[in-house]
Amino acid sequence: MKLLSGIFNKYQNSRIGFLVLVVYLLLVLSLITRVALLIISFPNIDFGILSLPYIFCIGLFYDLVNASYFIIPLVVYLWLIPQFIYKRNWHKYVLMVLFFSVTVILTLNAVSEWFFWDEFSTRFNFIAVDYLIYTTEVIGNIRQSYPIEWILAILLMVCIAITLYFKSYIFKAAEATERFGKRSVKTLVLLLMPLIFYFTVKTNLHALSNNRYANDLAGNGMYELFAAFFNNTLDYTQFYATEDNDAAFRKVRSLLAENGGTFLSDDLTNLSRKIQSDSAERQLNVVMISVESLSAEYLGVYGNTQNITPFLDSLAQQSLFFTNLYATGTRTVRGLEALSLCIPPTPGQSIVRRPDNEQLFSLGNIFTSKGYESRFIYGGYGYFDNMGYFFANNNYTVCDRDMINDKDIHYENIWGVADEDLFDLSIQQIESSVSRGKHFFNHIMTTTNHRPFTYPGGRIDIPSGKSREGAVKYTDYAIGRFIKTCATKPWFNSTIFIIVADHCASSAGKTDLPFNKYQIPLLIYSPENIPAAKMERMMSQIDIGPTLLGLLNFSYTSKFFGYDMFKVKPGQERAFISTYQNLGYIKNDQLVVLSPQQKKEQFIMDFKNKSQSLGPLDQKLAEEAIAWYQVSSYVFEKGLMKK
Repeated sequence: MKLLSGIFNKYQNSRIGFLVLVVYLLLVLSLITRVALLIISFPNIDFGILSLPYIFCIGLFYDLVNASYFIIPLVVYLWLIPQFIYKRNWHKYVLMVLFFSVTVILTLNAVSEWFFWDEFSTRFNFIAVDYLIYTTEVIGNIRQSYPIEWILAILLMVCIAITLYFKSYIFKAAEATERFGKRSVKTLVLLLMPLIFYFTVKTNLHALSNNRYANDLAGNGMYELFAAFFNNTLDYTQFYATEDNDAAFRKVRSLLAENGGTFLSDDLTNLSRKIQSDSAERQLNVVMISVESLSAEYLGVYGNTQNITPFLDSLAQQSLFFTNLYATGTRTVRGLEALSLCIPPTPGQSIVRRPDNEQLFSLGNIFTSKGYESRFIYGGYGYFDNMGYFFANNNYTVCDRDMINDKDIHYENIWGVADEDLFDLSIQQIESSVSRGKHFFNHIMTTTNHRPFTYPGGRIDIPSGKSREGAVKYTDYAIGRFIKTCATKPWFNSTIFIIVADHCASSAGKTDLPFNKYQIPLLIYSPENIPAAKMERMMSQIDIGPTLLGLLNFSYTSKFFGYDMFKVKPGQERAFISTYQNLGYIKNDQLVVLSPQQKKEQFIMDFKNKSQSLGPLDQKLAEEAIAWYQVSSYVFEKGLMKK
């Protein structure tokens, strides 16, 4: 307290005095948290001569960085509040309430860090961000696992006691007299600090030790939480089962080589390989429609009896119909990642939303190199989920809601325009390419099959906004309208249409990764070029790109992880499914699930009854799953996916 008194007395005639109290409290609670976590991690830390100084000195630095961000709202408030209000007697109690609120946030954060560390042995990371997303499940789990009411009651009393302890300091800070100009200069300095830290300090700067526990203790949990939110990543090697990196690359290279392509380098980490076709290239146009949340179970060809996909059911009979396809994830950005980059899902957020995702080797890159005009066409605004930025920086031209005139819109909701308006935009873009004598590759992303499930009236027999079934049926109608319109165009006979879902409507089940909740349809339709047939072999969403390029007889250099399904050897079929945390690998009737804390599980799948049961772990299959996920994470993080 002598240190606090000394610093506070220096600034007692300035509004900064209040900020000194807040920063002091933050630093003390951060120190207590660090000491507590150090004690429970004691057996796992290699105590060299510099270990403790490293943990506490670097830790103090990150605590100060976190404080510079944390106090921003208070800095702005203290700067803008007029002096005649600031000096009022009642305003002292406003500052008391502010300090109490800060105390609640900081103590709740400290307790949360303790429980998080107790479970995961690390500071906050993307798992914690994931918990903020799935609040219902997380709150339910916390209430079942801990006496949460008692904990909150005790925390509340502690916060009240702390606030009353600092009461005299708070009241003294409330007496400061400071003109606007003078405090503006101080405010500028205080706001410049987090700005400088933003550009100069990264979360990995405290990872200087060979001991992971020491590195984590040197960090700051609150800072790590926000860094994880903005970086959208979960380090594979830290949280998941791994094997020797060279061995993992050898395994993946072997599996890729077995299914087509000649590697261009002996460097294990270089997955570039030459795909050589024996036939002449087919310069056909391509339209890929990724349909929002189109679970396989909605289609009549999969047994649905609601008649909500009459056009797609009819089209399946005229298409190359893949009946056993699995989405890689549970969100649109994960599906877009699989369709454009053909890579297994990396833990944490999709690459579409992660930093340093520019100039990657993509499907758009291949088509552009062949002279095609590659586009990503979306009915909403491209800034959502970073889709526009990702595609614009990976060899696609982005066409979104901004390109549609209001007079041409039949209907729109919060997600975007009605699917029929999206398809009208797509035809306009196709005609633009054709008028210039260009081949086109258009990736279209629909939006209607999403809450609130609204669409133009009079199109189908289910009223708008009533149910997902109505949204599915309207999307089916819109796709049918689009295909029928395209059939009247001169470029129709030289165009391939691909219809696939981005993911299923729901991934909830009795297990973390219920495989049947990832099954999606795939139709490849081009009556003049591709005979109707049914492909029943298991397939991953990342295989669509290489399979399409194979149908076009393209020769190209590939960095894709996907297979051309017409070159896959029997028994080599596999699929990848995932959530933010759990990574699944399906092969034959087995599902290996990799989870944080290096957890490995294996399930036996019953395809007929759409169920799965825990079985014994097949070490060889587990190592294969680890290799795919470890290598895919490595190549992205090391920039090896760049074109």
